[in-house]
Amino acid sequence: MAFKEVGGCGDSSFDESRPDGKGLLVDRSSWGQDKPENLLPRQNKSKSEITDMVRSSTVTVSDKAHILSMQKFGLRDTIVKSHLMQKEEDYTYIQNFRFFVGTYNVNGQSPKECLRPWLSHGIQAPDVYCVGFQELDLSKEAFFFHDTPKEEEWFKAVSEGLHPDAKYAKVKLIRLVGIMLLLYVKQEHAAYISEVEVETVGTGIMGRMGNKGGVAVRFQFHNTSICVVNSHLAAHTEEYERRNQDYKDICSRMQFRQVDPSLPPLTISKHDVILWLGDLNYRIEELDVEKVKKLIEEKAFQTLYANDQLRAQVAAKAVFEGFSEGELTFQPTYKYDTGSDDWDTSEKCRAPAWCDRVLWKGKNITQLSYQSHMALKTSDHKPVSSVFDIGVRVVNEELYRKTLEEIVRSLDKMENDNIPSVSLSKRESVKYMQLQVESFTIRNGQVPCQFEFINKPDEVSYCKQWLRANPSRGFLLPDSAIEIELELFVNKTTATKLNSGEDKIEDILVLHLDRGKDYFLSVSGNYLPSCFGSPIHTLCYMKEPILDLPLETVRELTLMQLQTEDDGSHLERPMDIPKELWMMVDYLYRNAIQQEDLFQQPGLRLEFEHIRDCLDSGMIDNLSASNHSVAEALLLFLESLPEPVICYSVYHNCLECSGNLTASKQVVATLPACHRNVFIYLMAFLQELLKNSAKNHLDGNILASIFGSLLLRNPAGHQKLEVAEKKKAQEFIHQFLCNSP
Repeated sequence: MAFKEVGGCGDSSFDESRPDGKGLLVDRSSWGQDKPENLLPRQNKSKSEITDMVRSSTVTVSDKAHILSMQKFGLRDTIVKSHLMQKEEDYTYIQNFRFFVGTYNVNGQSPKECLRPWLSHGIQAPDVYCVGFQELDLSKEAFFFHDTPKEEEWFKAVSEGLHPDAKYAKVKLIRLVGIMLLLYVKQEHAAYISEVEVETVGTGIMGRMGNKGGVAVRFQFHNTSICVVNSHLAAHTEEYERRNQDYKDICSRMQFRQVDPSLPPLTISKHDVILWLGDLNYRIEELDVEKVKKLIEEKAFQTLYANDQLRAQVAAKAVFEGFSEGELTFQPTYKYDTGSDDWDTSEKCRAPAWCDRVLWKGKNITQLSYQSHMALKTSDHKPVSSVFDIGVRVVNEELYRKTLEEIVRSLDKMENDNIPSVSLSKRESVKYMQLQVESFTIRNGQVPCQFEFINKPDEVSYCKQWLRANPSRGFLLPDSAIEIELELFVNKTTATKLNSGEDKIEDILVLHLDRGKDYFLSVSGNYLPSCFGSPIHTLCYMKEPILDLPLETVRELTLMQLQTEDDGSHLERPMDIPKELWMMVDYLYRNAIQQEDLFQQPGLRLEFEHIRDCLDSGMIDNLSASNHSVAEALLLFLESLPEPVICYSVYHNCLECSGNLTASKQVVATLPACHRNVFIYLMAFLQELLKNSAKNHLDGNILASIFGSLLLRNPAGHQKLEVAEKKKAQEFIHQFLCNSP
């Protein structure tokens, strides 16, 4: 077996969460029309241009790899491309290709054994390999600083384990902390791979940390679009709702840019073929451990499968709607004692479960095998593989040219017609981090139309930061329709100015038609002030819940300048710390002091909304949520502060003092009283957590890493911090955790 690398490298990123929701108001409007531009001819590429082929965001294909390969994109080009897609069956035929899909949770281990029993034994050489890993590296360095030598180790092990009867090219490697996906194709197919894009979505704590989440690669193979997703969903038997939420987050937030910049991003569902693999973490419920093991021993897998959480959630249409999975004819792949085939004998004695799965969606897909591989013993999971024959649409060049000519002739005969109409709904209240969506449909007449929301004069964006149109630009074919969603989402960036009255939920979108009219859509809503996004000193002066105060009072207190010490103003003496902060910390102190994985496992979105409402209304006695949800709400509260607990003005001083406790205490002493009190209060709480580390398994490094990035924030904003700077911030917090502030 020979191996050739073709472009690609490891990527890692963190994403902001954007939860689902409804409601928004926009006014009715109308539409205009446009004419097509000149069509660019289809381009050919020589074989020599395909060497080291796949480059992200470019079309790197032979003359057969895709229907259109153009350097620029006009309306007429886009219309032709869409007509070609509609008539695809007229000039393509189905050809089967063999796909290998594998998933392996390696439990932070380095490769210790040959992977050929998993990747290549007993099968014919696949045309395409999709190989996913989870828990590639469990170290704190990998989690907080994203670098790991394990990436190269496992990449090498996979490359050496590919089928010996073929030569393969690596198309892409994508990694998010411990979740890694590798895509290979036979070298003779490399010329027919195009439009390769990769994305990552973190679903861990605060909706973005990459210890849980998904990575994906999408590409065109001949004329078929394919998306491969590798995910690691939330753990623990009882957390199936959190797993469902992780799946939905990956589906909604995984968006791939298109080669044509005028087109909206592609979601996972917008592909002909979807292959989804990974440690989905769904467990077997309502059976005790011994009963599960007895059924496995009897090979009564169907009886066991009846209690499988994933089966139940798919049946309830909560996840993976429209996906298929092969019959489970192999024993559960988790949890084993490392280095053996023995079930878990640790203190926790985890019940066996089919955590590791492969599902698919699309036409012309035949599963040939679905199995685990007991021979590999490196991890506490067993690897899983599935082999498919997938029917891919291949272009017949002669028929393609004939179809293209017919489309161009028909475009030349088009005449103008009107484009109507928009119908929208009523206003609803807008809350912090609660997405509201209003969708409307535009129906076209007889003329193709390209549209785009454009910037108003002297504005840098087509809309305010809390608003987004999806898609914000695109085109309409004759007699077609498109649904546009207006998404309103208030987060830490926009909440403070809405609280202060400096901004309102009011905007006007300008919808521009190329060489046509501009139309105006008015968007409005009613924002309910929140403690999230409010300054610390403002909250200290708010002795009543924020929703009980007159809007004018909220605005005045939000705009009030932060004073280093009491300036003798006429205002009443403020509280030492915000009551909302006390409510969350007190709840955690009473209920979660021994909670395992606190501040590391995400909560549920609906519970966050409930916590926010309880804090903003003062109804703390009604607070009913999991410890993880309250812990995450605390982190989100600290992240939303417009001025962090350690004020921006002393950020660089803190980094310089890192490692010098005396100097660090002197810097803290210069903070305004309310910020100083909050810092001391939080350090005291975290020290209490550390006293219970035998139960909650927290240590100073974990807490310093989590809170370091929240309490100390670089004044430069969202620029990516150097590892050295992150470590200094972590060290600054760590010294207070080990000593009294």
